[in-house]
Amino acid sequence: MEQQWRKLNGKPIGQPIEDEIRERIVQEKAAGHELKVCIGTDSQVKGNTTEFATVIVFIRKGKGGFMYIRSETSRRKMSVKERMLVEVSKSIDAAFHLCRIFTLYNIDLEVHADINTNPAFKSNEALKEGMGYIMGMGFAFQAKPFAFASSSCANKVVQ
Repeated sequence: MEQQWRKLNGKPIGQPIEDEIRERIVQEKAAGHELKVCIGTDSQVKGNTTEFATVIVFIRKGKGGFMYIRSETSRRKMSVKERMLVEVSKSIDAAFHLCRIFTLYNIDLEVHADINTNPAFKSNEALKEGMGYIMGMGFAFQAKPFAFASSSCANKVVQ
């Protein structure tokens, strides 16, 4: 069962995300906006559960942006490395399902990983695998400090 996507204001999307995205791109292009898309996931461990938030962030070059959010919860205990790779997997899943639409409308797509490039941080253990997974799927990759979709946008949802 596909998890429910919603807008930033919390309003659920009443149709498949692919249809919503396609319609919104047509509207944005008609308004003359140049778009870029960044997809990322962040997670927060809260007691026995881990909350994940995946975001699809649209940047209107020079004119703000908007995003869609999907939240999920897991009761499985995970190491930091495994949790980082699950985040990457959730982002790739969203990117894979939508990449045809972005290609059709000539929109640049980046997948952002909430993985630190500094070896002093535990998340760094997943950097090589996460980067390889994203790039191996053919997507542009960003990690901290440039991965704002996961580090800032998705982070705000799971706090």
